[in-house]
Amino acid sequence: MQNFPGVGVSPGRVIGTVRQMPKPISEPPAGEQLAPGNTAEEATAALKAASQAVHDELKARAAHATGDGKAVLEATALMAKDTMLIKGAAKLVARGTSAERAIWESGSSVSEMLHNLGGYMAERATDVLDVRARIVAELRGVPAPGIPASTTPFVLVAEDLAPADTATLDPNKVLALVTSGGGPQSHTAIIARSLGLPAVVAAVGVDELPDGTEVYLDGAAGAVTSEPDESLRAAAEAWAATASLLAEFSGTGATADGHLVPLLANVGGGKDAEAAAQLGAQGVGLFRTEFCFLERDTEPSVEEQAVAYKKVFDAFPSKKVVLRTLDAGADKPLPFLTDSTEPNPALGVRGYRTDFTTPGVLDRQLEAIALAEKDSEADVWVMAPMISTAEEAARFASMCSDAGIKTPGVMVEVPSAALTAEAILREVGFASLGTNDLTQYAMAADRQLGPLANLNTPWQPAVLRLVGLTVEGSRAEGNNKPVGVCGEAAADPALAVVLTGLGVSTLSMTARSLAAVAAVLKTVTLDEAQQLAKLALSAPSATEARAWVREKLPVLEELGL
Repeated sequence: MQNFPGVGVSPGRVIGTVRQMPKPISEPPAGEQLAPGNTAEEATAALKAASQAVHDELKARAAHATGDGKAVLEATALMAKDTMLIKGAAKLVARGTSAERAIWESGSSVSEMLHNLGGYMAERATDVLDVRARIVAELRGVPAPGIPASTTPFVLVAEDLAPADTATLDPNKVLALVTSGGGPQSHTAIIARSLGLPAVVAAVGVDELPDGTEVYLDGAAGAVTSEPDESLRAAAEAWAATASLLAEFSGTGATADGHLVPLLANVGGGKDAEAAAQLGAQGVGLFRTEFCFLERDTEPSVEEQAVAYKKVFDAFPSKKVVLRTLDAGADKPLPFLTDSTEPNPALGVRGYRTDFTTPGVLDRQLEAIALAEKDSEADVWVMAPMISTAEEAARFASMCSDAGIKTPGVMVEVPSAALTAEAILREVGFASLGTNDLTQYAMAADRQLGPLANLNTPWQPAVLRLVGLTVEGSRAEGNNKPVGVCGEAAADPALAVVLTGLGVSTLSMTARSLAAVAAVLKTVTLDEAQQLAKLALSAPSATEARAWVREKLPVLEELGL
């Protein structure tokens, strides 16, 4: 047996045979020139046609996807027609470079630029290289990189997975995911959780395993073992037997002593909302409205937006739907709203801040939300992302009031918002903790980088203290405002217990995690959850915080979580 320790990002214990992602498209030879008789005009036309074909193919796949997968495919499709990428290649073609070599070099330049920008933009570097390979494949008339075909289920292994491939995984064929790179908030991790696939990232060396190697994977422990022994086979069999216990959510999140903790879903559109409702979600804790804006060169009309919002509202009549206003910028650039030349987009004009540079878009979105709510039975709450000060919170609340929206709130994802939660929550009706960004900003650790995976975890005591400070601020004299969590932390059953103990009022997650979180919550009383929260806060590191809490929750081992 050989062990490959990594970072567990989606629970489950399975045994399967390895299938490695196919080798990437080979690099066109350096200095490759236009073929005799092939003019620069013809080569440029072929390049643009290939770019359009890749864009159309990704868009077609997006049409059949939902949620995170749909968003990833649409964003990657946009990159296939990126002006900087195509213009850079066209300039090289005009100088006599072949179309294949030109797009390769242009892709390298754009990817390096994005990587050097750091933060969210560094994540886009992977998208550019994926698109570059797809365009070269189109020019060559060969299949694009993709998930290997197989007649039997397998464990997919790769150095990392391109966003467009991860977004269209078939859970009926792929038993689990393992990557040697990536981090706990990478595309691979997020989509694995949304699909309910066991997954481990940052397992160095696993991409060297030959096809056909049998491996055991524990997506909670972050362990991958080749040639598993009988004890590991028994563990996988036990997981298969208990997994059925986690298939259904009763529709009521609560601790053992009856303390209610509503379990909500994170959604991106009407289809997501309908699926979440079928899985028993008690409402929506995060409706990502940017999906309505992606793949557009112009702002959608108020009427178009209202139609999209109402589809989500209608899936949850008489239940709470928390809508996040447009979180554009950083990894979600929009041509009519954001500046792609910002030197540090993660710290730039994104979310609520876009109203400073492009006023009117947010006002029209609030108008559309109010219009959709008027003909809906849902209890609609609206929150702004990237709020940093009480002054910003007050201004947003005023904008909501002007639009006729009754319940304004804020995302707490900037440490300053957690530290000044008391003042901020005097201005709005609620707060929701975005633990992905809160962790990234608190720890100064890019959430996409595998080497920083141990820093970039919400188990960090510093992050848990920021959660606690936000709750304390919400309970200060004159406040008594609800605080939820809508980041990935809520989907971790052990961490969900800690968050409950810290005083969080609701937990929102990918709908597939609802049953597991509910199953663990109902095994502890509120007092026990509070004691576990104190234990986590007292830990000297994230590793010990997680280990200490999990040791006190034997149900996690029983359920393979």
